[in-house]
Amino acid sequence: MKRSILLLLLVTALSFTMQSQERYGNTLNVGAGIGYYGYYYGTAPALSVNYEFDVFRNFTLAPFIAVASYRSYEYWGNPYYPYRDYYYRETIVPFGIKGSYYFDELFEAGPKWDFYAAASLGFAFRTVTWENGYYGDRVVRSTASPLFGSLHIGTEYHLSPRAGLFLDISTGFSTFGVGFHF
Repeated sequence: MKRSILLLLLVTALSFTMQSQERYGNTLNVGAGIGYYGYYYGTAPALSVNYEFDVFRNFTLAPFIAVASYRSYEYWGNPYYPYRDYYYRETIVPFGIKGSYYFDELFEAGPKWDFYAAASLGFAFRTVTWENGYYGDRVVRSTASPLFGSLHIGTEYHLSPRAGLFLDISTGFSTFGVGFHF
């Protein structure tokens, strides 16, 4: 009985090592798209960068940084200052780590395609700058936390072994960009 179990374990281990494993790590992803964070109820232009490295089969971790910035207006005035639209610029810079699991084997995707689901966790720096001449409360009231979290689904099409185009749809920063494989 012990020999049968040992033989079964050996055959199972050899079958897993003989399967080809695609490597997803050592990839620099640079993307542009739209972002959403906290106070602002809409979308803002965004840029993101991450660098993936393999952790185990079909799973990568990627330190990331992104930036989104938008300009908005607030109608304000009082008896001493005329009512009018004043503008402010808000900039959000999240950074942290993104974990991705690739479903290529499950979907039986060819070598040109990658499909993944991911989650990001980190922190976000947020700054607000008001125009000169604004005499109201210069602090944008927000209940947003400095913690940043996002869920992703995405795909990449490999143009060559060294480059591919990706689309990452996210609850935080959805981007389209280029992946450089090293």
